[in-house]
Amino acid sequence: MEEQTVNYSMPRIGDKAPDFEASTTAGPLKLSDYNKDSWVVMFSHPADFTPVCTTEMSAFALDKDWFAERNTKLIGLSIDSIHSHLAWVNNVREKTNVYMDFPIIADLDMKVATKYGMLHPGESATAAVRAVFFIDPKGIIRLIMYYPLNVGRNMDEIQRVLTALQTADECNCALPINWRPGDKAIVPPPKTLVEMDERIANTEYEKVDFYLAKKSL
Repeated sequence: MEEQTVNYSMPRIGDKAPDFEASTTAGPLKLSDYNKDSWVVMFSHPADFTPVCTTEMSAFALDKDWFAERNTKLIGLSIDSIHSHLAWVNNVREKTNVYMDFPIIADLDMKVATKYGMLHPGESATAAVRAVFFIDPKGIIRLIMYYPLNVGRNMDEIQRVLTALQTADECNCALPINWRPGDKAIVPPPKTLVEMDERIANTEYEKVDFYLAKKSL
């Protein structure tokens, strides 16, 4: 009998998010329908009823209104069954009064995890690493984060980069290191000699030099 080969390829920033249909704790979900006209943050966890995962998923549940205010939907995933997900969600609600009521994908056959490169054999061949995918309303993957099984994610950074992506799109700008709302943005560098001279003459920007200038948003 031939051994089945699993494809561990990973989608990249700028790729169209691989579409899928899956069973979730909120019922059947098709990504392209769920993603229509809104951002999606999709995140995987290694297993239900584990301590680090419980802290992470609870944090997403507690901040669901923050994401909703920014036109962003949440999707969780692990290689567990619907029954396991439901029992875990209920257990967390009973013990901590936190209700993880966003869709959590039951990915027992690992189809979604495989499509999104969430399985890293060097870490585990049967549990998804802690991946986070930021998908824009056009269905394009804009940012990807990966964490190992034993290190929890940083919710502050997840929220910072989502805000940064949306701000960069809205204002057609780039954002410097550690950017936060209220900070100045990077003005795209000039592409011609005429644009360079205009930049040099501009007195409204905060300039280090013509190629590195900042402006208030």
